[in-house]
Amino acid sequence: MDLIDGLRAFVATAETGSFTGAADRLGISNRLTSKYVAELEERLGVRLLQRTTRRVGLTSSGEELLSRAPALLDDLDAMLGEVTEDTRGFSGTIRISAPVTFGEVYVKDLLARFAAPHPELIIDLRLSDAYVDLASGGIDLAFRIGASDVSSLKRRKLGMLRSVLVASPAYLEAHGSPEKPDDLMDHQCILDTNRRNPMRWPFGVEGQEVFVQVPGRFMVNSARAARDLAVAGQGIAFCPTFVLGDDLEAGRLVALMPEIAKPDHPVSVVYLEGRALPRKVRALIDFALQDFRRTGGMAPGMTENG
Repeated sequence: MDLIDGLRAFVATAETGSFTGAADRLGISNRLTSKYVAELEERLGVRLLQRTTRRVGLTSSGEELLSRAPALLDDLDAMLGEVTEDTRGFSGTIRISAPVTFGEVYVKDLLARFAAPHPELIIDLRLSDAYVDLASGGIDLAFRIGASDVSSLKRRKLGMLRSVLVASPAYLEAHGSPEKPDDLMDHQCILDTNRRNPMRWPFGVEGQEVFVQVPGRFMVNSARAARDLAVAGQGIAFCPTFVLGDDLEAGRLVALMPEIAKPDHPVSVVYLEGRALPRKVRALIDFALQDFRRTGGMAPGMTENG
C-alpha cells in the first residue's frame, strides 16, 4: 500500500464519517477504502478509527493524525499540481457547491469559462440549496448567498445580490399597483422559502430599513418558480434579478418601487479555514472576482459595491 493512499483514505473516512462516504469521495470501492485504512493502522501500529455498525469515530491517535494529515496532503497536491500546471495547465478535480438556481443560471457558465484553457481539469459542480458541509462533502469551494457565520470557513465576498419586486402587467391591471411597502398587505405575494424570512420583505424608506410582513398564497423554494408564477399573473414576487433575464425589457414583468427595494444578500465564495488552497482553487476565486467585474459585465443581479 502507498502511504499517501492510506492517508487519503483515512482523512476521507474521518471527515465523512463512513467508509462509504470516503469511497464516494475518492472514487474507489468501499472495500478498498477500508483496506487502505487497516493497512495504515498496521503500518503505524495504532488504531485510528473506532468502527461501529453505523459510523466510524476517531481514537485519540486518529484525532492527532487528522489534525496534521489534511494540511500535509494539501501541500503535496499543491506541489505536484504546480509542477504539472507550469507545462500543461490545471489538472485534477475541483469540487464546487452552489445554490441550485444561481448555479444553473450563472455558476455553470462561469466554470465553463474558467475550465476552457485547461483540458485536463475536471469540474465537479454540486447544486443544493442546503448549506453543504465542505469537509464531509470533500468540497473545495462553495458559492454562498447570504452572510456566513461559520467560524471554520474563510469567506471572499464577490458582490451583492439584488432583488426587485415584480408583477405581470395583467396582475397589475386587475389588482392595481402598490405605491408604498404597506400596500403589499392588500396583494397576493409569492413567497420564496429559500429566504431566511420569506414573509418579511426589506425596503429602504427615508434612510431607514423597514420590513413588511406580506401575505402569500403561493410558497415555493425556488426563485425561478417565483418568477414563473409572477409572469403567469399569480401575484407579486420579490426575485433576485439574475433569474429575470430580459423579462423587464420585454414587458413580461414590471418592476415595482425599485427606488426603495433594498440590496438583498452578499454573494461570497467560502472554503475551509486552516487548509492550504490548491493553486487551481486560488485561481478560480480570482477568476470569479474578475468575471463579476469585467467590462461592466458583472454577474446578473450583482453590484460591485455593498
